[in-house]
Amino acid sequence: MTQNQFLSLSLFLLTFLTAGPLCRTLTDAAGGGNWAVLKPSIGISAMHMQLLNNDKVVIFDRTDFGRSNISLPDGKCRVDPNDTVLTNDCTAHSVEYDVATNGIRALTVLTDVWCSSGALTPDGRLIQTGGFNDGDHVVRIFRPCSGCDWEEINSGLTYRRWYATNQILPDGRQIIIGGRRQFNYEFYPKTSATVAYNLPFLVETNDPQEENNLYPFVFLNTDGNLFIFANNRAILFDYSKDVVVKKYPQMPDGNPRSYPCTGSAVLLPLKLFQGNAAGGAEVLVCGGAPKGSYTSASKKGTFVGALNTCGRIKITDPNPQWVMENMPTARVMGDMVLLPNGNVLIINGGSAGSAGWEFGRNPVLNPVIYHPNNPGGSRFEGQNPSSIPRMYHSAAILLRDGRVLVGGSNPHIYYVFTNALFPTELSLESFSPSYLDPGSANLRPKIISPVSQTKIEHKQRIAVRFTVPGMVNANLVSVTMVAPTFTTHSFAMNQRLLVLGGGTVSTVGMSTYEVRVVTPGSGILAPSGFYMLFVVHQEIPSQGIWVQIQ
Repeated sequence: MTQNQFLSLSLFLLTFLTAGPLCRTLTDAAGGGNWAVLKPSIGISAMHMQLLNNDKVVIFDRTDFGRSNISLPDGKCRVDPNDTVLTNDCTAHSVEYDVATNGIRALTVLTDVWCSSGALTPDGRLIQTGGFNDGDHVVRIFRPCSGCDWEEINSGLTYRRWYATNQILPDGRQIIIGGRRQFNYEFYPKTSATVAYNLPFLVETNDPQEENNLYPFVFLNTDGNLFIFANNRAILFDYSKDVVVKKYPQMPDGNPRSYPCTGSAVLLPLKLFQGNAAGGAEVLVCGGAPKGSYTSASKKGTFVGALNTCGRIKITDPNPQWVMENMPTARVMGDMVLLPNGNVLIINGGSAGSAGWEFGRNPVLNPVIYHPNNPGGSRFEGQNPSSIPRMYHSAAILLRDGRVLVGGSNPHIYYVFTNALFPTELSLESFSPSYLDPGSANLRPKIISPVSQTKIEHKQRIAVRFTVPGMVNANLVSVTMVAPTFTTHSFAMNQRLLVLGGGTVSTVGMSTYEVRVVTPGSGILAPSGFYMLFVVHQEIPSQGIWVQIQ
């Protein structure tokens, strides 16, 4: 490395590691963001959601709820002699939501998808795995094309997968980890014999009668290994050698954060310099319920107060330690969504009880935004409340226009709309963070080039051209790439945000600018597939464009 390169890298790291919205003090008082009801009913409850690269969202709940409020098209019916409620059902339990038109299209899913998992392939197909009953060994494929519907492979999995987690690997495969009474993992697609591999960590983290290690939080680390968090602790796992590389300290308070004492987690934004990781990788785990909360709710009818803490750990440090922070409000069953500017939205859930049928209480209607680059003690910012409780079986995902799509809440065994503390919720709404306020329009970038759906390569220098109506602060311009997620049960699988730093902003015309950045250097940093690319100016993101990294 030359002296100039060293100085550039040092300046870049200093800028990114100290940058943050320090011009104001954040408080836990509400006052940011706006809500809008998009659809009073989509016919089903949004238990699982996945954004596709055609700006459509695949949504589904489960087939054994009884009849939904949306019919299958053309008089079609699902005939399933194994269904536990209806063997002949002419209603849909999956829909496609069109972001551009705000329209809904009924989809046909045959076997039970309840509490399943999923991830995208490099070419944009949704691979959805497992579920309940006759769906627990099934792999389902949904292609992002006009008029497409579910395809089902009945024996696609080695073991039943119910409450499992999928993670995309650098080679484009998926690893499917855990599930109820499954202390193992397997891969999709299969490359050899149909096998699964034991993972003793899932046995070690299994609480008797409570589990508290379902839907483990899994992230692809910058070294290619997997960070796997379950219950109250984590490991770094080399899946290629079936070896635990590192054991992380237990969460200091010892309380579980995984289902059913459900918290949430994100891999904080990965900062890149010339396509390489700069500054390490950090994980943030927030909320959950004290140990025993599920038993208290289910056996005694006692709803224990949720946790108000977050644990943050730098997983790439030689001696990593958890640093604890307090949220403004306790929260169980909350969702965590990475916003295009690198902040984290914490949304949905309740402040008492646990996940499970009618075991949550006290809806938390106010989201908060976590600013990871701010000093400790000034990272949480309260937001305006929704009027709709989003309890068990809710979901939230980021859209390309910067809004967050929010739906779901079905804390019952069936669809229950009356005489219930929290009725089954069929509505779909959006939360618009304050960066979408009209007052920010003068600072908001608009990407001119490349065009959406552009193909890019790893470690490629690209020029991103954009306009800004007002004055531009070239030192506060960045380019981010955000992976679309499969979200269910308070965890967004494969959520990943990369900051493509080190670019110099130049003026190329009236209110028109260009920034040259280097794309992530390998599939370890950014597995091949579709990402939303944003230009961010003074924490105000542009509308994203789709790029496909190969």
